[in-house]
Parts: sequence; C-alpha cells; structure tokens
Amino acid sequence: MSFSPITHLRHVDIAVQDYDKQVAFYAQKWGLTETGRDGDVTYFAAVGSPEQYVIRVRRSRDKRLDLIAFGSPDRATVDALAERLGRAGVRLVGEPDALQTPGGGYGFRFFDVEGRTVEVSTEVQSRTHRKIEEREDIPVRLSHVVLNSPQPERMLAFYEKHLDFRLSDTLVHPDLGGVMWFARCSPQHHSMAIARAPHASLHHASFEMRGIDEYMRGSGRLLRDDVPKIWGPGRHLAGDNCFTYFKDPNGNTMEYTTEFPELDEDTWHPTLFDTRNPETSDQWGTANAMNEFVTREMFNDPDKALFTAPPV
Repeated sequence: MSFSPITHLRHVDIAVQDYDKQVAFYAQKWGLTETGRDGDVTYFAAVGSPEQYVIRVRRSRDKRLDLIAFGSPDRATVDALAERLGRAGVRLVGEPDALQTPGGGYGFRFFDVEGRTVEVSTEVQSRTHRKIEEREDIPVRLSHVVLNSPQPERMLAFYEKHLDFRLSDTLVHPDLGGVMWFARCSPQHHSMAIARAPHASLHHASFEMRGIDEYMRGSGRLLRDDVPKIWGPGRHLAGDNCFTYFKDPNGNTMEYTTEFPELDEDTWHPTLFDTRNPETSDQWGTANAMNEFVTREMFNDPDKALFTAPPV
C-alpha cells in the first residue's frame, strides 16, 4: 500500500441562491451546529467531529459546489503535493500558505480535471467536540462526498494519480458500463465516489450517524418534518452502509448514513456490483425503487462555476 498525501475528508462547501433557507435547514433540521458567520458565509460543525466545520454555506447568485477540502499529515506533505501537482500541469489556485478560514492551518487549492476547486490542508486547529449519546439523532461527522461527472473514468484516474485515492468497488450496468466508482483515502470504504452523469455537479454529501437506531430516528424525524425524501431508508451492498437521501431547500441531495466498514487495505480487492440486482441498491428491500426519479434528483443542476475559485 502506497503512502497517501490525503488523510481524510474535512468539509464540503456550497454556494446557494436561497441562503437563509439553507442556513435554517442545517441548523434547525439537519442537526448541525452553527459555529460562525462572515458576511454572507456561514460555517456548520458536526457535534461529534473535531473539524472546525464540515459544511460551509455561501450566499451566491449561482448555485455551485464551492470546494471540497481534504486533510494532509503535515506541511512537508502539503508542499510536496503542491510541487507534484504543479509539475504535472494541474492548475493551482495558489501556493501553500496560511489559511484564513476558521481553525487556520496551512494549505493550498487547485482545480481537479473537471474544474472543481479542491483544498488540501494541515495543522488546522481541532474543535472541541463530544461523544454522541445513544438515541441522539444528529450527525457525528461528515462521512463522504459523491461527485457527478460526464467523464467519470477520467475523474477517477486523476484522483488516483495525483492524490493516491484507491478504488474500493464499482457499480456496473451491462448497457452503461461503470455507473459509480467508490474511492478511499483511508481504511473507510470510501470518502469520495464518482457517478456517471450528464454534467459536473454535486451528487450528494453524506453525514454519519452514531448507529442504526440514531440513523433511523434521524430519518424519521426529517420525514415527520416534511423534508422531501429522495431515497431510503435502506442499506447499500457496496460499502454495506445504511442510507436515506433528502433534498435540501436549494435542490442538493444530503444523506444520513451509518455503519461504514473499515477495510484491510493490504488484502482488499475491488468488486463489480451489478445494478440490475436489487440487493446492490438496497440489501434490506425497504427503500423505494431506484428509478428515474431518484437518478434525476441526484444529477442536480449543472455546476456553472468550473475552473473558477470561490471568493472565500
């Protein structure tokens, strides 16, 4: 197993048109904690996570994925990665430097092969956090992010080559070939996945709950509160995690999940899972069918800000 410059997923940052509704959604419904505001930007933490924030919301005329942030072990690794990307012709937004976002730290940003902004950082100050208790139906942490791509094989190759992500499993269909690729930067089955789609956009961001009981209580609470459900509750085959997907006020998909396995990376071999098998989507058989409605909702709106770094 090769050494990876990436340790974990830190946060996912989005820009939305209906800023006030999005902020209220995370604070009043999703179970996150507001930790700060800076003009038209609000930061949200998960109570069980040491990350300063797991999602950031920015007011914008255009809906977009602002950036994805990953952690790195130390300054030397950050510097080496920036140099490595520069030599490979990857467009850097800026050279490694002190970060001006909550928690500080040291890092840099660059564009991936399709123009999304990616941040890699180290030495970010940890936030005081606590253990999530039994029956407490709020997220423990940010689990993973899934990206839509019209050229998913190219995207996967970029993250494998430049950030040393490892392929865990693939969903396939006989007529389409690969449908979704699950990639990891740690023993967790995936911190990122790439889905085949007509355009580049955010597929979904996923938040981990304490366990199945807390996951079900949280899913039920949102259903009772009339938050639009897209898919679930159920349990995927690839990753073996539970899922319920909801639509946020700006049309993004957000997921509650739990029970991710940790892999033995020295012995793990990726599997091809056939999407025609109903158990591939949902082992339990409790979720609504994976159909055109679910697929269309998760395609999201095209990201119109590719190769444009966010202002913050």
